[in-house]
Amino acid sequence: MHVGGDRLLLHLHDTDGIHDGLVRPTEEERLTLRRVADTIPWNAYLIALVELAERFSFYGAGVVFTNFIQYPLPAGSHTGAGLRDGQSGALGKGQQASTGITTFYQFWCVCYVTPFLGAYIADVHLGRYNTICVAVGVALIGHIILIIAAVPGVIEYPDTALLVFLVALVIMGFGTGLFKANISPLVAEQYKRTKLFVITTAGGEQVIVDPALTVSRIYMYFYLMINVGSLLGQIGMTYSEKYIGFWLAYTLPTVVFLLCPIILFIGRKRYIRAAPTGSIFATFIRLFRFAAKGRWHLNPLRTYRSITAPDFWDAAKPSRLSPAARPGWMTFDDEWVDEVQRGLKACAVFAWFPVYWLTANQLNNNLTSQAATMTTDGLPNDILSNIDPFTLIIFIPLSDFFFYPALQRRGIKFTSLKRITAGFLTGSTAMIWAAVLQYNIYQTNPCQYAAATCHDAAQRPLVSPLSVWLQAPAYVLVALSEILAAITGLEYAYTKAPGNMRSLVMSLFLFTSAVSAALGEGFLWLAADPLLVWNYVVMAGLAGIGGGAFWLAMRGLDAREDELNSLAAGRVGKDVDLDDDPASYTALDREE
Repeated sequence: MHVGGDRLLLHLHDTDGIHDGLVRPTEEERLTLRRVADTIPWNAYLIALVELAERFSFYGAGVVFTNFIQYPLPAGSHTGAGLRDGQSGALGKGQQASTGITTFYQFWCVCYVTPFLGAYIADVHLGRYNTICVAVGVALIGHIILIIAAVPGVIEYPDTALLVFLVALVIMGFGTGLFKANISPLVAEQYKRTKLFVITTAGGEQVIVDPALTVSRIYMYFYLMINVGSLLGQIGMTYSEKYIGFWLAYTLPTVVFLLCPIILFIGRKRYIRAAPTGSIFATFIRLFRFAAKGRWHLNPLRTYRSITAPDFWDAAKPSRLSPAARPGWMTFDDEWVDEVQRGLKACAVFAWFPVYWLTANQLNNNLTSQAATMTTDGLPNDILSNIDPFTLIIFIPLSDFFFYPALQRRGIKFTSLKRITAGFLTGSTAMIWAAVLQYNIYQTNPCQYAAATCHDAAQRPLVSPLSVWLQAPAYVLVALSEILAAITGLEYAYTKAPGNMRSLVMSLFLFTSAVSAALGEGFLWLAADPLLVWNYVVMAGLAGIGGGAFWLAMRGLDAREDELNSLAAGRVGKDVDLDDDPASYTALDREE
């Protein structure tokens, strides 16, 4: 490896666990050299296969929920299959009920109970790997109950089938919440480097290998695997529902889900697993209370300014206190306090995501219902939703190999917060397209503003002559917004959280989707004729205004991206020596 300049060459053990003489960049090189991602370890791909199978089952079953709830059984059917010219259905509860139940399911899967419980179990008792194994077992029970709701003999009785269906959703959602809180941190933990280092490429160019970009790459391909599973599951299940029935559309995802325990067992000795560390959350609460002493005031504005002051956390750093003044629970070093402060800044970023998810969630219900009011030429009305994962599968590698590197070569820093802002604005554009399309559906449907319930005398649905493929730009734009915002959110949750609080911070990020689902229930009155144009207009406005406000609020944090990513790893535990003088640490000590 060619090295140059006045740099520190690490020959000793550092926090990355690397002994290969990595070269740290100088300050000048940090500012001038192009940054690249490292290679992804195979362990991460193996875990991503588990996610692929889980998402196949989750989305494969979920894609037919809207039709299962909204539309009645076709005449003479015992399976719900609509065949070529009919509309598949089962319960006949209408569009508002289908939107309400599917939104509840989104909320429950990532609600405040299950991911946080999953984070607690993983961090305190079982570790992430073992918690994932438990989650898979719980979700499998839910899948089996879901099949029962759709078998002939049950599906003909809508109220009974609905009850069984809701029980299945609650159990599946519980397992999914435990699973999602831990699978994302586990996949990124397979990559251990945390510091920038310099290499010379085969072409002779000196570049900086950036662990933050590597984590971003890991999550891009993790999200790619999610959408491979989603695409395969959704396409297969929409046709299963259309031509065979809902029982097959729920059985096949269950069969694929059985791959999860098999892959977890095969890879059990290959994964890098972080051991449980105990309840860090209680330590965080004590830390915050200690730092906030003397900063509470009757004036709320003064209190806010005091708590958000730059020196707020300094008073809680062990190095600022004499041994006699330190509480017994203060078993961490200064660097861990810095990590906590960084993690809270990440949580401030997440607070904006409920507005973003409002747009993305339209794919799960209202856009599917919109497709049923258009000319499908024999296609299932929910097949268009597959454009979203198909677009992601194409554009994630393009972003990794072409778009993002092209920006790097031109010296454009497309940082995490800039990508998130662009994601908001792209999602807003998707909703503008959906609103214009809905307006034209109303203008061309025989029943105009009653398009969802338009039938002829023989109760055959009457639809707009507009082709369902006109929905495609909305799905493509939402997919691009996910690359920019959703994937970056996963990356941000991992890279900004303290190492022993990653499941908790990831749960907070997932919780933003639950908050969005709850907000979505508040807009449920717009999710029906004749107000659907306003539904999409409101979503577009919220995402557009939210994206602009997000950037204005977070642009100062964006300027500190490198600083936040380069914090030294903190330590927590009774063996931590709090009497070391941090000012006496050498550069190598800090790396170690």
